Amino acid sequence: MEINEAIKLAKKNDQKAFNYLLDIYWDSVYGFQLKRTQNENDAEDITIQTFSRAFDKIDTFDENYKFKTWLISISKNIHIDLLRKEKNSIAQILSKNDKEAYQILDESPSPEDKLITEQHLAKLLRDIKKLKPHYQEIINLRYFQELSYKEISQQLDEPMNNIKVKLLRAKKLLSEIIREK
Repeated sequence: MEINEAIKLAKKNDQKAFNYLLDIYWDSVYGFQLKRTQNENDAEDITIQTFSRAFDKIDTFDENYKFKTWLISISKNIHIDLLRKEKNSIAQILSKNDKEAYQILDESPSPEDKLITEQHLAKLLRDIKKLKPHYQEIINLRYFQELSYKEISQQLDEPMNNIKVKLLRAKKLLSEIIREK
């Protein structure tokens, strides 16, 4: 399969085309993020978000440009957004009586927060049960058992790229179920 052909097929929601593009460009995007973040987990998470966003918006891709450049731009923007969120949530600098004080945000949940979280978790679990069993399983392994992609790949005896694509699909379907409410 040729890259331009794969892009056209991906715009028509062809799963094999998505897998092909993921296989071709995964290492480039992951390597780019690994250099930026210096952290394998962060690089992997950003790379997955990149492909998720790219595949969701693939119909906006302009074939006059290189697909790899488009992916790297998406990846860079996701990383910048994450850095901004981190910068805003970690600490705020206050100036009082000409003294600089650091106010660290207290992120420990209150009893009300815990109750709300439990209610949201119950709703989320009900929504996950609406997915097909293989999607339920992959979400369970990744987010509730906190297995790495490699561990999931070994446990399910499937290639790692298949696991990544299935997880992307599962998250997309789950978000559609949640949005319908």
